[in-house]
Amino acid sequence: MKSSFKSLFSFFSESWAELKKVRWPNRKELTNYTLIVLGTIVFVTIYFWVLDIGISAVIEAII
Repeated sequence: MKSSFKSLFSFFSESWAELKKVRWPNRKELTNYTLIVLGTIVFVTIYFWVLDIGISAVIEAII
């Protein structure tokens, strides 16, 4: 039982040490990354919407 608590404590202390090594983005970088992600989501959504309309039109023409 003691070793499991010791290993659990060790896990959290090592995780905390690793988080201290992380270089967190500043406000400008975070804004840019967020805009890139949102732009990508919009692009992929429109792409699949157009693809869906195209496939639906082809299937409709076949039927």
